[in-house]
Amino acid sequence: MDSAILADPTDNKRTRGRKVSETHATTAVFPPGRYGRRRDGRPRRWLPITAAVLFGAGLIGITMQYYDKFGQTDYTADIIGWNEPSDTELVIQFRVQVPEGGTATCMLRARDYDGFEVGRRSVRIPAPAGGGSVEVSESIPTKERGSVGDVMGCRATA
Repeated sequence: MDSAILADPTDNKRTRGRKVSETHATTAVFPPGRYGRRRDGRPRRWLPITAAVLFGAGLIGITMQYYDKFGQTDYTADIIGWNEPSDTELVIQFRVQVPEGGTATCMLRARDYDGFEVGRRSVRIPAPAGGGSVEVSESIPTKERGSVGDVMGCRATA
């Protein structure tokens, strides 16, 4: 420890306070029953792992529910084409795969050259005898001149 800087040279032999030896801290001792149970110093690794597993399981569950509701279906549609559109309608030709005994409800959409929706229509399509594909030609009324037709999707009719 450095000696203190004092005005009188005889005081330079003094130090600031007495010298103290360094001691290493030990675990604190608390009176029994007074402060509750003490935790050990280890981090709790199981808590974030458990939270991550539960979050992942919930995410998988939600994904499966949405896949069952909106995922792959037996009702597939392919666009064959559409006619030269007029200012009031667009006729779409498309093919739908419908299982035997089922009825499909398909959502058709007409869009203008800029991609904005100008008409929409829902169509019910019954299955052919024995199931299979059906070629359909349907008209969509439009607010403006359409340039492209879409089959947005087909679902089983409830």
